[in-house]
Amino acid sequence: MATIKITQTGSPIRRTSDQRATLIGLGLNKMHKTVELTDTPEVRGMIRKVQHMVQIEG
Repeated sequence: MATIKITQTGSPIRRTSDQRATLIGLGLNKMHKTVELTDTPEVRGMIRKVQHMVQIEG
């Protein structure tokens, strides 16, 4: 399966609790941390919810 790299670029400070929980669900809890996840519809939905705080690489 295809993988996707996600890097956290925005701070969760002053964000709603569900956006913070989404970042934690993606495995992101610190600025500039990068994780590699499989490209599934569930992951894409989570990325869409916090797209203003993450950067996607292929």
